[in-house]
Amino acid sequence: MSPENDLTPETSARRHLLLRILVLLTLTSGLVYISWRWTASLNFDAWWIAIPLVVAETYSIIDVALFGMTMWRARRRPAPPAAPDGATVDVFITTYNEDVELVSATAAAARRISFPHRTWILDDGARPEMAKAAEALGVGYITRTPDWKNKPLHAKAGNVNNALMQTDGEFLLILDADQIPRPEILDRTLGYFDDPRVALVQTPQRFSNVASGDPLGSQAPLFYGPIQQGKDGWNAAFFCGSNAVLRRDALMQLGVTRYVVELEQALVRALRGARSVIRRARRHPAAAHPGVSEALDEVQAALRDARQALAAGQAFGRVTYDLQSRVGEISSRLVESDLRLIRSDLDALRELPMESDETVDTVSDIDLTIDRLTAQQLSPLGAIESVQRLIRSIDVDRHDEAQPLMPLATISVTEDMATSMRLHALGWSSAYHHETLADGLAPDDLGTMLKQRLRWAQGTVQVMLRDNPLVKRGLSLAQRLMYFSTMWSYLSGFAAVVYFTAPVVFLLFGILPVDTTAAEFFLRFLPFMVLNQLMFLVASRGVSTWRGQQYSLALFPVWIRAVVSAAGNVLAGRPLDFVVTAKSRQSTSGGWRLVRWQLVVAVVLIVAAVVGIVRLALGVGEWIGTAVNLAWVVFDLVILSVLIPALRYDGYDGDGAEAPEDAADARDLRAPVGDERGEAHGAE
Repeated sequence: MSPENDLTPETSARRHLLLRILVLLTLTSGLVYISWRWTASLNFDAWWIAIPLVVAETYSIIDVALFGMTMWRARRRPAPPAAPDGATVDVFITTYNEDVELVSATAAAARRISFPHRTWILDDGARPEMAKAAEALGVGYITRTPDWKNKPLHAKAGNVNNALMQTDGEFLLILDADQIPRPEILDRTLGYFDDPRVALVQTPQRFSNVASGDPLGSQAPLFYGPIQQGKDGWNAAFFCGSNAVLRRDALMQLGVTRYVVELEQALVRALRGARSVIRRARRHPAAAHPGVSEALDEVQAALRDARQALAAGQAFGRVTYDLQSRVGEISSRLVESDLRLIRSDLDALRELPMESDETVDTVSDIDLTIDRLTAQQLSPLGAIESVQRLIRSIDVDRHDEAQPLMPLATISVTEDMATSMRLHALGWSSAYHHETLADGLAPDDLGTMLKQRLRWAQGTVQVMLRDNPLVKRGLSLAQRLMYFSTMWSYLSGFAAVVYFTAPVVFLLFGILPVDTTAAEFFLRFLPFMVLNQLMFLVASRGVSTWRGQQYSLALFPVWIRAVVSAAGNVLAGRPLDFVVTAKSRQSTSGGWRLVRWQLVVAVVLIVAAVVGIVRLALGVGEWIGTAVNLAWVVFDLVILSVLIPALRYDGYDGDGAEAPEDAADARDLRAPVGDERGEAHGAE
């Protein structure tokens, strides 16, 4: 357990009261500052830098507010009850291409877990040598069933979903291939499930191969501690991909619920498209015939009844069947009464994108089919046939997927956050257990670390765009904000560019984005800055956040790329590759290219600093403004300097780094305003 658990209840209560006071003071001073910035200090003569700067500052103030809300109800849980007798547990070790020896070491440790369980290696690489190693260890081995051939694999989420259908334990312990579990991991977590509402228990992720000083910013003691405890206080502690125990019933309920919701959404879209088809058909000359007009009225009535039945909660299978039957009868009567329309209808329908006995496999295909059908100038008979085809296009069996139920979310390259958010929306609870119960491996070189951070960010932004918590039904307001705060933090790359640019513009061109005196500015800014740092100091409970401050700004190109690429994937369908984090050191050749944008920024900052020093020496311009912006540039350069030891890092060699649970020197990837980039996911 962490040192904080040694605090007396009185000391802990006093610290929490102090934290709440600091949160209130920080937010008050921040609101005063940002209100003044928007209303009285903008230099509209330089709006092109003044507006971006105040927007960036507003972003940071919101970040502070979200962090303060997170910490407002930070929860220190007492020890859970004893693990229940007779509970059945499946331990899943997910792997794709990791070394067989590494996976075997994790599996061997999993076998030594003291609580009775079954251990399974989930090998997405289907490697014969891995199967042989599993057999030698006496653990189960699961790979994809033939149903997954030529179907979306959904990366790690698909791997776990496949295994869920081949096992039956009440609870699941999910481990990444490098996360060595400690024997007591189930004894210390299963007791939480005495509460029938608990679906998830997340434990910290700590890494045993991090050198002193944590040169790559791998450890995350602030997230796996105060922040997760803060989210836990709002019932929003979320799944981080590994070192977590989940209730099977909760996951299966989620899978069934998503199946029903997605098919109902497809039916709603089909009904909407059918209505458009009928409206267009009424403009056809043949629609003036009394029998035809009557048939179209009947179809419209059938569509209206279907929408009402769906809204009343009837099963979509029954709604679909009844609608298809009614439209089929209407179509048959119309054919019998007016055979003259058949030839023109057949000619039009041959041009449609699929034959009548085909099904539409994906949501996007359904939308495309609706667009094409509604664009056709069909006769009434053709329109009615189109309605039938739209209803038949709803793929109840989900032929596009390997299995109809997908309990773990597949909307993102990182499955964890979306899954726990959906569980919370269904009314389930989560718990954060603050005790190191597994030891993993962090990236051993800068390139691997950057790929890992990029994937985490991309996955989180995908979730924000596809299943935004702010509008997700079932979540409380606090839960919406807790999830959104993590997603929001990945927008910081754009703010960082502004923060780097503003002092350069002043030092090189003498353009000040703030229209005020130095005294007036500091009178409003310094109280906020000091209170913000004090709030962070108390919230972090003595854990250094400096390395995190460096990386949160220094990785700005990663955050920007993540947002742009994820938006391109969600909005434009551009592919987004899933890359498994390498568990061994990769080649460092060309390492400087990995940080080329940071180098460009550093060079520009140095040039601006030289110009500023010359201006200061010659007494050109306002000396206070020049000095402040020089200090700002120096701070930025210190921030970026973290990349120098990262590039030179040769990998962990047991250089005296302390054990994870004792790592007073551990750093985390945090920014001074409480963002969560890079800390919320496991190292798949």
